[in-house]
Amino acid sequence: MGGGYGERLGAEWQEHRPAVFGVAYRLLGSVADAEDVVQDVWLRAAAAGLGDVDDLRAWLVTVAARRSYDILKSARVQRESYFGPWLPEPLLTGPDAAEPVLVDESVGSAMLLIMEELSPPERVAFVLHDVFGLEFARIAEVLGGSVPAARKLASRARHRVAEARGSAPDVPRAELDRLVFAFRAAYETGDLAALVELMHPDAVYLTDGGGQVSAARVPIVGGQRIAEVLLRVGRRWRADRIDIVEVGGEPALVLHRDGGIHSVDTFVIADGRIVAYRRVLNPRKLAHLKAVTSG
Repeated sequence: MGGGYGERLGAEWQEHRPAVFGVAYRLLGSVADAEDVVQDVWLRAAAAGLGDVDDLRAWLVTVAARRSYDILKSARVQRESYFGPWLPEPLLTGPDAAEPVLVDESVGSAMLLIMEELSPPERVAFVLHDVFGLEFARIAEVLGGSVPAARKLASRARHRVAEARGSAPDVPRAELDRLVFAFRAAYETGDLAALVELMHPDAVYLTDGGGQVSAARVPIVGGQRIAEVLLRVGRRWRADRIDIVEVGGEPALVLHRDGGIHSVDTFVIADGRIVAYRRVLNPRKLAHLKAVTSG
């Protein structure tokens, strides 16, 4: 690296690293893959002569997006053969995060699952334009197409995201915290009636074991049934400790068992009740959390 450029990159890298990681995580839904992308971008930036680059952040984000796009296209094949439901890797945010993380609704499990239904080009166009504010010329460069095509992809993705979200109102953080605390209390005491009361009658429960551990391969539907399943599983695999942490900008539960992390549970709330309960059990998706949440 040249002295001037090397000094500039070293000084600005920590400032822009959250954006580099952020675009990769939003596109891939994987902390491990996003960290790999960050490393690739750093090595490429360190080897390049970017002294004449006016907007280093945009350059770094563009490189991260291009690498993520390549991974995303190959990952689609793997996702289609994934064993059971696929859920994004839990991303610790707020005071629980090891490093600064760019937090908005697009890192929540609900939004990541919506974006999972988009085609790779739609997802790239939506994330780069609507989340990171990149110009369509850069997006077209990443996708290898024209500016009008990139603009059309972003518009189509925006419409699909809005349609999937429906008219779900934003839930105040205090309400989310209250429900998660109440859920943990009911779960720990085995209070079936309280759990059922917290669940929407048509709630959906998804578990992601990835074929690595025992998990339901199909969604479980119905508040009463979900509560019964949770308590039955809880009696068989009792947690040593249940922590409330921030995942994707929202409160979540981390269940510890036998000296390790057993699962990470996230929620979708509407009308004062839990409408979706999602449990990540796949050890590969929890490995990055052990060092951060242990102790």
